Amino acid sequence: MRVLKSHLKTSVAALCVVLPCAAFAEAPILVTSGADAGADSLRAALATAAASGAPSTIVLAPGTHIDLASGLTYGGTDALAIRGNGARITSLANITLLTASEGADLTLTGLTLQGPGGFDINNRGDIDQTAGKGIFVDVRDDQSGVVTLRLSDVTVANVAGHGVHISDCSLADDCGSGGGGAGEGSPASISVVFSDVTIDGVGQGRFDADGLRVDERSAGSIHLVATGSTFMGVGADGAELDEGQDGDVIVMVTDTLFIRNGDYCDPAILSAFMPAEPEGEFEQGKMTEAEIPGPITSSPDDRCFEREVDLHEDGSVEEYEFANDVDDGFDIDEAGAGSILATVTRATISDNFDEGLDFDEEGAVSIELAIFDSTARGNTDDAIKNSEEGPGHAIGIVANVSVTNNGGVGVVFEEEGEGDTHVVSLGGITMGNDDGDTGFEVVQDDDGFGTFKIMGTTIADGTDTDGVVMADG
Repeated sequence: MRVLKSHLKTSVAALCVVLPCAAFAEAPILVTSGADAGADSLRAALATAAASGAPSTIVLAPGTHIDLASGLTYGGTDALAIRGNGARITSLANITLLTASEGADLTLTGLTLQGPGGFDINNRGDIDQTAGKGIFVDVRDDQSGVVTLRLSDVTVANVAGHGVHISDCSLADDCGSGGGGAGEGSPASISVVFSDVTIDGVGQGRFDADGLRVDERSAGSIHLVATGSTFMGVGADGAELDEGQDGDVIVMVTDTLFIRNGDYCDPAILSAFMPAEPEGEFEQGKMTEAEIPGPITSSPDDRCFEREVDLHEDGSVEEYEFANDVDDGFDIDEAGAGSILATVTRATISDNFDEGLDFDEEGAVSIELAIFDSTARGNTDDAIKNSEEGPGHAIGIVANVSVTNNGGVGVVFEEEGEGDTHVVSLGGITMGNDDGDTGFEVVQDDDGFGTFKIMGTTIADGTDTDGVVMADG
């Protein structure tokens, strides 16, 4: 035991080389037992850290395996670091594995958190219970400053709900997307730092459960840095950042994969529940709303169906359409007085069931994306979509990006308000997108000014522009 504790103290010193350990208490709390509870267990260490009233570091013995019957909770408000040393936290129960219930800054390294798996729309994790998450940080209503979550060499897998969820929203799991900005939150901003993180096979047991989900309301912003990470096989979006009110979304993603996400509402499973005529278009006065198919009510999860109905001026049906609510590789929604500022480098965005990247800004500022040296292929809808719906600008640099064989348009920048649209494509290729029809779509719908400059890019599937001036390099 003395040798083991000496090794664990050495591990803390190594941790401090890469993390700001000056903020943590000098004496680490050592976990030498793999038991679910009791002396020297992780559950006991979390209780000790919460009661300490100071920042704490917990260090697990190398190779520890903890099988949980119930979720772990850290109830302190001071920062906590957990050094896993390759430990595994697992459970065969549908539970949230680790919760920071009071919005504390949390740092995890060298750790795997794994749920029971086996979830899908026919084996849901949210019927008569709550779908478990991997890591949940619940921000307090009175928090200010920055709430920080740092993960390094961490894997989160096989939970029914969100893989990682940071919530600064009074509506909790019903907060929804950034569009509309429903719910209230604290003045705090949220910072997420991922390094060598894998999120795999989560979110398959609940509608709209993402790999990484950040819900931010009130005046704060969202900051995400992800390096060398993977978002794969997630039921909803691989990563979703929802900034519903004032504040920016600032993103830097490098060497990261977004692969095969968004299939909880699997069209192959749900096609049998679609109306015989899933869409229709009619002349005025020819079709009443009572005569078209109503909302679907008999499927494994009726939330998976989108139903849109447009009416003529006389109230008759102009058109209707049903669709499956599949999801994206990486989704950002910014709905208040803030911007989306994103840099994506050496990313792979492939085979997602809706868009690859789907960035939407509804406020008064801008959406700005610079994407370099990346690949987007095989996504069911648009590969890289950017939409600015307010009076802000849509700005894009697409450099040395390969965009091929996507079901929708390769790259979209659209500005629907009074701002400007400026897009530059440098090198790279688009091919086989939108049935071979459209590699780039650049649109300026309102009174603003738009430009699209192409320099050395092969656009084998053509361009679609409206309200912009084209310029070759």
